[in-house]
Amino acid sequence: MEESKRRVYLQFGVLLLIGCFSSQLFASSDPVRNLSDVCLFELSFMSRFDESFEGSWIVSEKEDYNGVWKHAKSEGHDDYGLLVSEKARKHAIVKELDEPVKLKDETIVLQFETRLQNGLECGGAYLKYLRPQEAGWTAKGFDNESPYSIMFGPDKCGGTNKVHFILKHKNPKSGEYVEHHLKYPPSVPSDKLTHVYTAILKPSNELRILIDGEEKKKANFLSSEDFEPALIPAKTIPDPDDKKPEDWDERAKIPDPDAVKPEDWDEDAPMEIEDEEAVKPEGWLDDEPEEIDDPEATKPEDWDDDEDGEWESPKIDNPKCETAPGCGVWKRPMKTNPAYKGKWYAPQIDNPNYKGIWKPQEIPNPSYFELDTPDFEPIAAIGIEIWTMQDGILFDNVLIAGDEKVAESYRETAWKPKFEVEKEKQKAEEAAAVDSDGLKSYQKAVFDVLYQIADIPFLSAHKAKILDLIEKAEKQPNLTIGVIVSVVVIILTVLFKLLFGGKKPAIVNTGASNTEVAETSDNQGSSEGKEQEEQDDKEDETAARRLFSDT
Repeated sequence: MEESKRRVYLQFGVLLLIGCFSSQLFASSDPVRNLSDVCLFELSFMSRFDESFEGSWIVSEKEDYNGVWKHAKSEGHDDYGLLVSEKARKHAIVKELDEPVKLKDETIVLQFETRLQNGLECGGAYLKYLRPQEAGWTAKGFDNESPYSIMFGPDKCGGTNKVHFILKHKNPKSGEYVEHHLKYPPSVPSDKLTHVYTAILKPSNELRILIDGEEKKKANFLSSEDFEPALIPAKTIPDPDDKKPEDWDERAKIPDPDAVKPEDWDEDAPMEIEDEEAVKPEGWLDDEPEEIDDPEATKPEDWDDDEDGEWESPKIDNPKCETAPGCGVWKRPMKTNPAYKGKWYAPQIDNPNYKGIWKPQEIPNPSYFELDTPDFEPIAAIGIEIWTMQDGILFDNVLIAGDEKVAESYRETAWKPKFEVEKEKQKAEEAAAVDSDGLKSYQKAVFDVLYQIADIPFLSAHKAKILDLIEKAEKQPNLTIGVIVSVVVIILTVLFKLLFGGKKPAIVNTGASNTEVAETSDNQGSSEGKEQEEQDDKEDETAARRLFSDT
């Protein structure tokens, strides 16, 4: 294994030298640039953890961060990494770079491997790319408040299941640093294999997120569709001092003031009445109870009436009632009352004073600024600051490069061989565990598809709900069909809302209907739409969860 490992690194070294040499040959625009400069630029930082991290990576001495880091082998390999060794602990460690890496005018690739050897139910496995220490932090005092430029990597807990990419950007107007989160990030692979995460930052403002070398997300730093909040603020904002006029009427419909309840409208008539035409079935046993004492039951010998109370025989179904149409006192069945109309309400009509939903007027945004490209802060250190309920999280091969091919070569020579070995081992274990009908393989394929469905942008509002259902099914495989049904219900509900606006048609009581229409007061009109929408969402969730639980 050691010999195989040496060959892998030798291959990578040869590829890197070839790449550097080729760049030198074709870099006609800059003849002064020598081979060592090219290599230094293309590979700004690399940490393989072949040797102990002590003296290179610095463990935080903050009181809350008492999780122990270890230099340990990846399970099944002779390859070493940086290991999170304790459960339910905060872990923090940092590596200062020899020279800060600037994120301007050139392509920058951030890449690292992580392996969740014991799975990940609740915790993070991301990296923080820290700003220079002039921003106010120290290596031994590294914690969650230490200022970073970029946070990148997997995080999973409860409804959270994403590969974060967060940019902290300084507003040139206010001087405030704002966190800008990538919208609709990819999900975390749900296995225990080694995965490699890559973020490629291009000078064209393009961001690409790769998992195992496969592009999972492409975004533009300056697009409001890709980051929340947008890096460039809106030109205008609602005037915080603008107030809604007291006479502003937001009610689209109002009860008809001229409507009068019909004279024959009986609000007290019951919904159901006895069916007077019903006749007691022939053979009904009026004198026979539905249950009788169990004739075979006997009082236990150790029964103490003083302590246990008077003993009563347990009941059983009366066998005489099994062949009869019924036993006991016969009562007429109930039927719908044809005279029932319910409480009367005036029908709804268009409000002649309706002015629409009030919004404050827009004013110029004092924080607005224009931007051609993000003003990235330099990366002066790489830190891992996480809280996790799992141990066995292994970090390896942390890389910062100025060329995509360098990162790609390392994936091919260092990561992929390990991954293939782990994948083959996983397949063998799955094959041994699979039942004759292959159900477990089928379920894994279903879960993989469902995780992809959860990443669909128009389902973003329901992503947490879908992921919660998938996680439950992974723990209880017999619920797989129920989860599929539940996710289909969610998708159909969202599509219905997209097609029809998500609003239920208004029902007006005209006198022939027994449906009750609540009267809307002045102060309820402005919020009824929002309340209806929240109610619809609750009904959707209830329906999905009911299907899930029933299956």
